[in-house]
Amino acid sequence: MGTRAGGRRTGPKCVAIVGPFASGKTTLLEAIVARAGAIPRQNVVGSGNTVGDSSAEARAHAMSVEATVATVDFMGEQITFVDCPGSVEFSFEAQPILAACDAAIVVTENDEKKIPALQLIMRKLDDLGLPRILFLNKIDRSAAGVRDTLKLLQPVSETPLLLRQIPLRRDGIVVGAIDLALERAYVWREHAPSEVTEIPDDEKGREVEARFSMLETLADHDDHLMEQLLEEVAPAQDEVFDDLAADLRDGNVTPVLIGTAEKGNGVLRLLKTIRHDVADVEATRKRLGVTESAGTIAQVMKTIHTAHGGKLSVARILSGAVNDGNELTLPDGGTARVSGIYRLLGKDQAKLSSAKAGDTVALGKLEGARTGQTLGSGKNAATQLVEATPSQPVFAIALRPRERKDDVKMSAAIQRLAEEDPSLAVAHQDTGETILSGHGEMHLRVTVERLDGKNQIPVEQGTPAVPYRETIRKAAQQRGRHKKQSGGHGQFGDVVIEIKPLPRGSGFQFTDTITGGVVPKTYIQSVETGVRDFLKTGPLGFPVVDVAVNLSDGSYHSVDSSDMAFQMAAKLAMKEGLVACSPVLLEPIMKVQIFTPSDATAKITGIVPQRRGQILGYDARPGWKGWDVVEATMPQSEIGNLIIELRSATAGVASYQASFDHMAELTGRLADDVMNSARGKAA
Repeated sequence: MGTRAGGRRTGPKCVAIVGPFASGKTTLLEAIVARAGAIPRQNVVGSGNTVGDSSAEARAHAMSVEATVATVDFMGEQITFVDCPGSVEFSFEAQPILAACDAAIVVTENDEKKIPALQLIMRKLDDLGLPRILFLNKIDRSAAGVRDTLKLLQPVSETPLLLRQIPLRRDGIVVGAIDLALERAYVWREHAPSEVTEIPDDEKGREVEARFSMLETLADHDDHLMEQLLEEVAPAQDEVFDDLAADLRDGNVTPVLIGTAEKGNGVLRLLKTIRHDVADVEATRKRLGVTESAGTIAQVMKTIHTAHGGKLSVARILSGAVNDGNELTLPDGGTARVSGIYRLLGKDQAKLSSAKAGDTVALGKLEGARTGQTLGSGKNAATQLVEATPSQPVFAIALRPRERKDDVKMSAAIQRLAEEDPSLAVAHQDTGETILSGHGEMHLRVTVERLDGKNQIPVEQGTPAVPYRETIRKAAQQRGRHKKQSGGHGQFGDVVIEIKPLPRGSGFQFTDTITGGVVPKTYIQSVETGVRDFLKTGPLGFPVVDVAVNLSDGSYHSVDSSDMAFQMAAKLAMKEGLVACSPVLLEPIMKVQIFTPSDATAKITGIVPQRRGQILGYDARPGWKGWDVVEATMPQSEIGNLIIELRSATAGVASYQASFDHMAELTGRLADDVMNSARGKAA
C-alpha cells in the first residue's frame, strides 16, 4: 500500500465549485446535494426550488450572482460545497472563499469560447496554490473525444490534466464512463446509481492505453511506480489511489472526471474522489501559515444580510472551536459576540451549538466583521491570512432615490450591499448623487434590483458626470468696482487684476503687487477669496484651472469699504476679465491598460480609436500565456461603457485599468454639446 498521501483525511472538508459562466456549476451543486441525500430529488435550475436558486435576481437573469453554501453528509463525512458565480462581473465573490477552501471543482465543457474565462479561473487557483479537480460536464453532448478536449484545455492549466475516466460509448453515444484507476465500467442511469459492468472488449484497448498514460504522469512523482512501469509490473490498485491522492494534494496534477450534471451522471464518482483524495483543513492551515497553537481562527468567506435573522458571517473554522456566545477578536482589536451558529444548505439554516476545526458555518450578528477578515480568540487579533482586494471598478452609475425621503435609507442599504459585496465602490458627490461603481453592467443592475426588491427603495440612475474643467488661452487686465449706497454705510471695493494662463496642471496662483496701500492688506485676502469663489464656475460653466491672478491696483473708502465689498469687486473683475481671456473647455484624459486574449487584440485596437483614444502600443501580458496588454490614452467621457464593448469582443473576459493622465482642450461640436448639457442641468 502506498504511503505518499498519508491516508484518507476524514475531517470536515470545504470545496469550492468554480467555472466559466453557464458551464453547469449550480446544476452540479444541485446534483451533489441530491446524490448525498440532503434533498429528496434533483430539481431544475431556474425553477425556484433548488439549493442554488438563492435570489430573485439569480432567477431573473438565469445566472448565479452570489455564492451558495451547502453542507452535506456523504458516507459518514461532512463536506461543504460553495458554488461561486461564473460571470467575470461577479468573480470577486470567489476570492475570499477560495482562500479558505481545501480544494476546488472546476466545471467546464468542450467549448473553445470559454477557454479565456477558464484561464482566469485556473490562474486564480494557481496563485492560491489550491488543489483542483476538473469536472468535464455535458459529456453526453460532446462530439469531440476527451483527449482532443484535454489538448484544448491543457494550455490554460499550469499542472498536467490527468484523465481519470474515459467515456463509455454505445453507437456513438456516451452512456457511461470507464474508471482508469478502478479498471471498471459504469453505465449511467439518470438520477440513479450507475450500473457497474465489465469493460467491453471493444473498449479494452482504449482503456489500457489511457490507463498507461495516467500511470506515466503519476510516475513523474513516484520513482517506485516508474520502476514498475519500466519493468512492466502492474502496480497495486491501492498504490495507484495513493499516488492520485498525493499528487492532487501536492498540486502536481489536475485530475479530470467526466459526467453530465443535469442528469446526475458522474456525480457519485466525483463525490467519492473528493472523499478519498482531497485533504482537509490541516493542509489548508499549512497552506495559509496557521500553526496548531494559534487558538481559534475563523476566516470570513462571505457576508449575508437576511430579512429576519440579521447579519450572517459565513466562516471556515481553521483551528480551535467556536461556541454560541463566544467572543471573537476582530482585526482592529475589537471583539464581536457570536449570536447563533448555523449549518447552511442554500437558504435553509440548521442551528448548531458549536463548530469545530474544518467546519464551514454561518456565525450570527458578528458586528464589525467583514468579508475576507481573519478572526481570532483571546486578547490579540489574528494575523490576516487573506488579501481580499477587488480589482479596479470598470463601470459606474449615478444613483438618486426616487423619493427624497429615502435618501438616508438608500445610503444605509447601499452600505449593507457593499458589506455583502466588497467589490462595490461607493462615492458621494456634491450634486446629491451617489456614484456606485462595480465590475460591469450586470453587476450594478443586480445591485439596483436588490435596492428595489430586497430593500424596497426605488432609485433613479444615470451616467456619472465627467469632471470637465475650463482654462484660458490668453492674458487680460480688468478693473472691478463694487459701489452701493443705500443709506448709512455704503459698500465700496475697487480692484484691478491681471489674469494670465499657466502651464497645464499648475492649478491656481494668486499674487499682489500693491504699492502705496491703495488696497489695504486687510482686504487683499478678501480679493483672493472672491477670485477663488468665482473660479468654482467659470464662463463656460465649469471650474477654472491653470490660472494666475495678480492684484495690481485698486482703491478703497475709509468708511464704506469692507471684506464683502472687495470680494464682490473681485468677482466682477473675474466675470468680465475671464471672458476676454478666450476661455476653453478641458476634458480629462485617462491612461488605460486593456487586458485581452491575444486573438482579440486586433479588435481592441480597433475599438480604441472609435472612442477618440490613441494607441500607445501593445505587448504580451507578463506571465499570461496567450494574453496581451494594450496601452492607450482615452477621454474619460468615452470610458463610461467601454467595458461592455471590450467584453463583447472577448467572450466576456477583457478588463482594464484607468488612471488620470492629463487635461486636454475640447473644442467644436463636442464642446458645445458638453456646455449645452451643463446649462440644461443648471436650468
